[in-house]
Amino acid sequence: MLPGHLAPVDFTGPPVQPRDAATVVLVRDGAAGLEAFLLRRVAGMAFAGGMTVFPGGGVDRRDADTSVAWSGPPPSWWASRFGCSVELATALVCAAVRETFEESGVLLAGPSSSTVVGDTGVFAAARAALVARELSLAQFLAAEGLVLRADLLRPWANWLTPVEEPRRYDTYFFVAVLPSGQRADGATTEASDAAWQRPADAMAEWKAGRRALMPPTWVTLAELDELGTVAAVLAEPRTVSKVIPKLVREGDVLRVVVP
Repeated sequence: MLPGHLAPVDFTGPPVQPRDAATVVLVRDGAAGLEAFLLRRVAGMAFAGGMTVFPGGGVDRRDADTSVAWSGPPPSWWASRFGCSVELATALVCAAVRETFEESGVLLAGPSSSTVVGDTGVFAAARAALVARELSLAQFLAAEGLVLRADLLRPWANWLTPVEEPRRYDTYFFVAVLPSGQRADGATTEASDAAWQRPADAMAEWKAGRRALMPPTWVTLAELDELGTVAAVLAEPRTVSKVIPKLVREGDVLRVVVP
């Protein structure tokens, strides 16, 4: 169930044009099994306020900059997996890397096509500039001599916000493993707390009313829980198709139906 205020009582359309977005499911093998990095969004935010989510956000027009030093599957490969244009695929991968760095401090880039940066704290000023939109991802990577590591990402899913909602996102989900030597800090003004959790524990808190999860989050957590390890997640064959949940109003709450 979701709060009733997320959608108008009497929706007559037309639906709002969705904004393209990227979300990255960061995973690692913990002592008690697979863990995912989760952020609880600040309650007052216009979209998904108070909800627990994975790092991510809207695509910036500068994310489509083709001057980015790139290693791994080319944009055409991502376009075929996500069923989108090459230009959008470029922007989505760049947005995934940028948003993950902004919201968690994890940077999927390195000095070469076979390396990844270690302590990302040395890029704190650049991280702040990216958040403030004073710097683009391409500018940041070029200034630091870094290569975007698209090979560290995996395509996972594509969720489109229900037609009734006033803010809509066409969100493309990626999976990435926490790089060795890096830590996810969740130091973002958009989150009230952040933590690594086993998917089963996060879902238990949701069912007990201690966490609020949107359909893409709990469905993804359930999939991760079933797979159980990082190796199984990376080996999972994925066919990505667009999922559009349906909202059914029941009094003051909304029941979500996932096709």
